Amino acid sequence: MRQLSEHDASFIYSDSAHANSNVTLLHIYDQSTAPGGVVRFKQIQAHVTSRLERLPHLREKILRVPLDLDYPYWIEDSNFNINHHVHHIALPKPGDWRQFCIQCARIHTRPLDLQRPLWEMYVIEGLDSFLDLPVGSFAVLIKIHHAAINMASGAEITSLLHDLTPTTAPPPPPAPWFPEEAPGNLLLFCLTGLNLVTFPLRAAQLVGTQWASFQAAVKTLAGEFLTRPNEFPMTRFNTEVSSSRVYETRRFALKDFGAIRALVPSATVNDVVLAVCGGGLRRYLDLQDELPDTSLVAAAPITVRSGEPSERRSNYAFVRVALSTHLADPVERLAAIQAASSSSAVMAQAVSARELSNLAQHAPSVAIAATSKMLRAASAQLGNWVPLANCTITNVPGARMPLYLQGARLTHMSAIMPISDGMGLVFSVTGYNDQIAISFTACAEQLPDPAVFAQCLRDSFQELFALANAAPRAVGRTQKTPAARVKKVAKKKVSPA
Repeated sequence: MRQLSEHDASFIYSDSAHANSNVTLLHIYDQSTAPGGVVRFKQIQAHVTSRLERLPHLREKILRVPLDLDYPYWIEDSNFNINHHVHHIALPKPGDWRQFCIQCARIHTRPLDLQRPLWEMYVIEGLDSFLDLPVGSFAVLIKIHHAAINMASGAEITSLLHDLTPTTAPPPPPAPWFPEEAPGNLLLFCLTGLNLVTFPLRAAQLVGTQWASFQAAVKTLAGEFLTRPNEFPMTRFNTEVSSSRVYETRRFALKDFGAIRALVPSATVNDVVLAVCGGGLRRYLDLQDELPDTSLVAAAPITVRSGEPSERRSNYAFVRVALSTHLADPVERLAAIQAASSSSAVMAQAVSARELSNLAQHAPSVAIAATSKMLRAASAQLGNWVPLANCTITNVPGARMPLYLQGARLTHMSAIMPISDGMGLVFSVTGYNDQIAISFTACAEQLPDPAVFAQCLRDSFQELFALANAAPRAVGRTQKTPAARVKKVAKKKVSPA
């Protein structure tokens, strides 16, 4: 039995009828590489069962303290049944890409059963109409609650499922598993009382040893959450969200991002990703006649780990970077992003993550709980929610080498992320093998035409890629590309949300 951290518990408490905290990992496979050219559902189910002991939290469920007097606990599910978590479905004909994205978004949106371990897996067949996939390809979608996963443990789940070669030995029989007995209410009340009694002692220790860092962290977080949102323009993505989601993704060659970053000295692949996302946002909002005169801002979460690896505690700080959507020239935009991402302001925000880490190492529950309570109290005075930025851009760890599931080669990997009121657009960036996938999750009412937005992303990339191949030159901040060389997107109007 383990208690959730304040951060992880917040994902449980923040679930609502129109916004839950599900994270969905999406994998597509070519089964022609498997022995016999076929991978059956029962093989995948047996494969997952044989590896559950490597990630024991997949057999743990939430136990809430009566009256929510304390944070919930992870306990082993004595009624765990793999059939409740691994499912088999197929797309209806013709089974095209748009149907697939709609189905994935629907699965992602459905809330998980809090009476069971907070994850589900879907094996999806019927993908034969995909033009860029071999016949017989199938997908595996893994949905897990954010309270049970961070991006690092998402990589652990990917490792759990896959092998490095297409030929593997049959999975051994699952080891015997005997779940621990769930605690009774009396024990929960005793533990809650102990936490309340020891709180002043832990708070005093925090004040005596980490007061300066605590002040800096509170000041930084208060500024991040309460003052910075006034410094960027509001868009359609910064309003209340509905319960419907849309998802799309586009894949790119990693080497092409390397060619683009040569346009600006010291630019990184991450800078190019930000430039492509910023260019896509500029194009889409321009089509809607909603492009602000000032730059949109993206928030990128940074993981701050604390405690022992077995505790899996993680907290987040946010780094904000201007996407320079007010600049029409794509190379100028990339140069501005490169300058912003390496500026002292961003470095100062990264330091705040280290301060939070120091706090968490000495008194994680006290520091984070106190900070969170202050922010929630201040946020309640301003309204139900305060946007952190116009959108979020987050990295989802992948693998640099080909991966296989029961011999089927993984060909595509992406992610569907949770959104919330005021933050209705999230980009997830996944690197796998020699590819980069840029995916987005959004509220269906705020983004009713995801295929158009996906094309805007593709056009943003192609614009930079064409300039990178035009001449072997680098453009710095003092040497600008003439705006006349930038090909404008056609002014095709799209009905606003």
